[in-house]
Amino acid sequence: MTGPAKHAVVLLSGGLDSMVCAAIAQEAGYVVHALTVDYGQRHRVEIEASKAIARHLDINDHQVVPLDMRLFGGSALTADIEVPKEGVGEDIPVTYVPARNLLFLSLALSWAEALGGRDIYIGVNALDYSGYPDCRPEFIDGFERLAQIATKAGDQGEHFTLHAPLQHLTKAQIAAEAARLGLDPAMSWSCYDPQPDGAACGECDSCRLRKAGMDEAGIEDTTHYAV
Repeated sequence: MTGPAKHAVVLLSGGLDSMVCAAIAQEAGYVVHALTVDYGQRHRVEIEASKAIARHLDINDHQVVPLDMRLFGGSALTADIEVPKEGVGEDIPVTYVPARNLLFLSLALSWAEALGGRDIYIGVNALDYSGYPDCRPEFIDGFERLAQIATKAGDQGEHFTLHAPLQHLTKAQIAAEAARLGLDPAMSWSCYDPQPDGAACGECDSCRLRKAGMDEAGIEDTTHYAV
């Protein structure tokens, strides 16, 4: 006899990390409710990638929520600012979108509480990444604490759990997880600066991290890169 279904909201951007994260949530036995945010990002192709991933994983509840962050700008992903191509540096790059994960997780928390789920998955990574502050373990821990005092469910003693299963994995380990889960990396999209012919640029931080991870893991990435 099986117990009641477990429900989790998973942030599904369409990138490699979020794809692996969604599959891990399914593997853990959760009914996945996938949330993609259309925030006016330069790399809008990732939204279509999220839809393809949801279909592949047979996620029946996939919501694409509009939240136009171009109104604020402040990032190369939401304003007319050139995407840097010199590689991953020590400073927080201009591709950082102000408070993006805070906003996304707030939406995920709202949906989770509404549907009665108490679990949220996010594919952030604190090792092979561009140094964004809203990917750090301190942020993840802080938001989980915030969820308890920001919701009716939390006020009534229920606990929300924020899962970040890729938090301490290298990009190579994440690529290996994709292979283990039977996922084709080419379904996902990582590039911040898609080219007119549909190719990934191959030079932005996200492309560099993805390619290096695939190479280190010995996994073929059939993504078409301009460089």
